[in-house]
Amino acid sequence: MKILFDQGTPAPLKPFLTSHKVQTVFELGWSNLTNGELLTRAEQSFDVLITTDQQLRYQQNLVRRKLGIVVLMTTSWPKIKADVAQVVEIVNDTQPGEYREITVR
Repeated sequence: MKILFDQGTPAPLKPFLTSHKVQTVFELGWSNLTNGELLTRAEQSFDVLITTDQQLRYQQNLVRRKLGIVVLMTTSWPKIKADVAQVVEIVNDTQPGEYREITVR
């Protein structure tokens, strides 16, 4: 599965997603795209977007999106790392068009 990390997604999560190809918005030069533009571009090449933007579902119409979207409800790497197995499991199970939120302890 091809995964895109949005701005704010902790980069140390990347090595835990070993069975996937992971790229960041920064690596692709997409840091200045609006959320709508980012979603449209990401759909063309990626299966899942991982973001920390908790307002995304209120700001964008996610109906009929082909991209799976996983929202981390925190940007804190220590908190995410403590529950990294849960995060990886949810990312692995995310299907195209699905929206999921992950709250870690």
